[in-house]
Amino acid sequence: MTAPKIIALAGSLRKDSFNQKLINEAARFALESGAEVEVIKLADLNLPMFDEDIEAQGTPQGAQLLKDKLRAADGILLASPEYNGSITAVLKNAIDWASRTEQGAVPAFRNKVTALYASSPGGLGGLRGLNHVRDILSGIGSLVLADQLAVPAIHTVLDETGRISDPVTAEKVAGLAQQLVSVTSKLSK
Repeated sequence: MTAPKIIALAGSLRKDSFNQKLINEAARFALESGAEVEVIKLADLNLPMFDEDIEAQGTPQGAQLLKDKLRAADGILLASPEYNGSITAVLKNAIDWASRTEQGAVPAFRNKVTALYASSPGGLGGLRGLNHVRDILSGIGSLVLADQLAVPAIHTVLDETGRISDPVTAEKVAGLAQQLVSVTSKLSK
């Protein structure tokens, strides 16, 4: 049996993003569960704001790379920061670019099993934004797991290397990552 291919990404550009640290941990747990995992940083893709005039000149290299990696994946680990109760502009922009299809191409999110995470220093952990992410991804064909995880007060459960130091939080993050690996393994048979 081949290992499921998982793409992990966070909807943030910030160097010390809590959500990037969270998704790095989720990726580590998915890897430990037998998946092949690649972490993508949106900052590395240099995506312009989606604009059909830009697209008409050719899909930007970073957008094409994101589409190709998502198409080749079985599942997605996604951490979404919450800005004003919703999804970040950078994550929505990446989804918009990746959702565009060339003639004959498979939509990048179609039938991709997705696990949703969020974190913040606040008490809700980014929970309010996850429903918006779920609606968007479900609407473009992603199979979003019913379970999701918002980690409040994230700064209190990370050590100086960015690893989760709280065993209860680590177990929850690992549990959702393992669920994604299990479901993608069953569907990719």
